[in-house]
Amino acid sequence: MTEPTVKNQQFIITTRESPLALRQTEWVKNKLSELHPELSIELLGVTTRADKLLSISLSEVGGKGLFVKELEEALLAGRAQLAVHSMKDMPMDFPPGLGVPVICEREEVRDVLVSNQYSSLEDLPPGARVGTSSLRRQSQLRALRPDLTLESLRGNVNTRLARLDQGDFDALILAAAGLKRLGLEQRITSFISIDQILPAVGQGALALECREGDVLTETVIAPLNHAATFACVSAERALCKQLGGGCQVPVAAYAELLNGRLDLRGLVGSVDGKTILQARRQAAVVEAENLGAQVAGDLLEQGADKILREFY
Repeated sequence: MTEPTVKNQQFIITTRESPLALRQTEWVKNKLSELHPELSIELLGVTTRADKLLSISLSEVGGKGLFVKELEEALLAGRAQLAVHSMKDMPMDFPPGLGVPVICEREEVRDVLVSNQYSSLEDLPPGARVGTSSLRRQSQLRALRPDLTLESLRGNVNTRLARLDQGDFDALILAAAGLKRLGLEQRITSFISIDQILPAVGQGALALECREGDVLTETVIAPLNHAATFACVSAERALCKQLGGGCQVPVAAYAELLNGRLDLRGLVGSVDGKTILQARRQAAVVEAENLGAQVAGDLLEQGADKILREFY
């Protein structure tokens, strides 16, 4: 079978228009341009519904899937060949006709504390105002520090940092990957270990989504796939899907390669932090999805379904 040619092909990548999304998509564009200098690449910026409804929590407006819906519509309508997403924003099921054949190498996976006054989670005084809209973070933070005051905070990274700087919060909890990709590492006060706060499913990884059967696009993007990251994220997503498939729930998961095997940790917590369920297993890399289902099963045996029922 003859490999499709990319010469003189117009290649359109769709993306959200937030600074972080644009920075991530520019990175993908530059990598593809290095691989295929003969390819003409353009960006199609889209403002999603989630970007417009910043005063409402994601759980109220339909979850993180609202970050990707308009981008997927552009793919299905043929207005773009590729969409670049933060993997943690992707729903567990893709629309018919779309898929994610490529996951790029993962950036730093941990969450971080950002504060202008305090050096660590432990250093925060009782009653300190901490900004985060993530139920996953809220659950684990309340288990660690029930004396903190957690307040909802949405918006892009720069908007959140501006609210911290104007005194609305004493500290923020953010993903390290976003700050690093924006060149804002200097704002990181301290890293939070995964033993303290387990990351979101797919955190730190970029998803490249395209139409199924689009052989040209799959050929163009294939070199950007990172096999280890793909296996780890597949295990994490299988866990989340087995637990009900939602993104905007207090579920966390992190897989890594240890001595050639996949090691997966999973967590489900009540939002008040009073119940934290955890499970962990290892398996061969080729068993990524089965491993995710098994760890989810362990959590369900502990009663995770009772915690998650109120969200579904």
